Amino acid sequence: MDFHRNPFTNSPSSSASSTSSSLAHHQPPPSTASINNDPMHSWWESVSKQRSRILSLAALLPSSGASVSSLADSDRPAVSLLSSPSACSLISSALSSPTSGSGSDLLCQWLYETFQSPDPHLRLLVLSFLPLLSGIYLSRIHSSDSSSLPSLAGFEAVLLAVYSSEAKSRAGKPLLVQIPDLSQPSLYHTPRTESVDDRSRQSVGVLSPPLEPHLAVKSTKRAIIVGTAFDCYYKQVSQIPAWSKLDFCKIAAAWAGQDCPCRTKFDSDDDDRRENGNGYYHVSGEDSGFSNRTRSRDGNEEDYEHDVIKEVVVEEMNNLGINGNVENLVIKGVRIPLPWELLRPVVTILGHCLFGPLNSQDVKAAASVTVRCLYARASHDLAPQAILALQSLIRLDRSARAAATAATNATSEANTPSKAKKPEILLVSK
Repeated sequence: MDFHRNPFTNSPSSSASSTSSSLAHHQPPPSTASINNDPMHSWWESVSKQRSRILSLAALLPSSGASVSSLADSDRPAVSLLSSPSACSLISSALSSPTSGSGSDLLCQWLYETFQSPDPHLRLLVLSFLPLLSGIYLSRIHSSDSSSLPSLAGFEAVLLAVYSSEAKSRAGKPLLVQIPDLSQPSLYHTPRTESVDDRSRQSVGVLSPPLEPHLAVKSTKRAIIVGTAFDCYYKQVSQIPAWSKLDFCKIAAAWAGQDCPCRTKFDSDDDDRRENGNGYYHVSGEDSGFSNRTRSRDGNEEDYEHDVIKEVVVEEMNNLGINGNVENLVIKGVRIPLPWELLRPVVTILGHCLFGPLNSQDVKAAASVTVRCLYARASHDLAPQAILALQSLIRLDRSARAAATAATNATSEANTPSKAKKPEILLVSK
């Protein structure tokens, strides 16, 4: 048998090309791990998910939802939506619709599915609407004609999704807080008596017990489910947009119920007390130097600042529509039961709104009003935990406002040019 040799098989180039083609044919594809570790691929995948969710949202909104779909073309679609007042207003209007919140509500279904996404920006988008959703849900549940309302399974599904996420992150453990032992020295104080290093004396407080799984919102568990959802909201509160915090403050103020004159009583009581040695004694209006909200010539500077703070707070209440006018509130005059399971995270979020360094003055003013409304409610309910917590926030708020007023006055005095003195003329007699 004769074998005919191909004249090109012994050439180096043909040998190299055949070898390279065989290697390319057997070269394994890039691993999935290398793709997932590529930051550009991760960024593009995140943007693609956000665009897909926002386009599906635009299809659920009215004809003006075209403005929402245009936000999907940005580099950060979810952030662009949260920064768009018109888009957020459309979503808020849809949530506030009288027929919203049912089990067939497509917007609630969108919120539920979006929160299941691992993308943090999409989850933040859902959390930003949590105050409005919770406010509408609780107001309808506790309204006088709640028996004739349609099912609110859509709202409850979103709340349960947020609750389940928080319960999973806690892994069956309670929320604990370490209570400081004043008998032990710290960076801020030295005990008067000699301290004994006894580890057994350290006490731990339980902020929230271990969370149980829930498949439905029962009336007995409603407060803890909504409160736990607000715990999840608080974890991201530094990234939450200002409009969401304003919604939270207005809704929490409305939860306190109808307006009560004693919401400013705490400020009035502090104005009538003056420190004297180791204690306080009551001072009447004439003694304190106030008459018709004017400062007398002999009035005390600290009392004057307190009176100015009280006037500012009352003015902010009027501006926010909480003093006899609740049209600006999303929830109108519906008194919500406020057990500690729900009020604790509310107070925690209000603390951030009051003293967060990056918060706008509108957010701080709204939080200042809300704290006083809730304090009046807690005083009527005789809730000691709420009274102590809200009282502390009011005192800190007053101190911060007094310090800001003093700093402003000092700056204005420093910038005020002093009048030039007239030159002295000496008369010399001859």
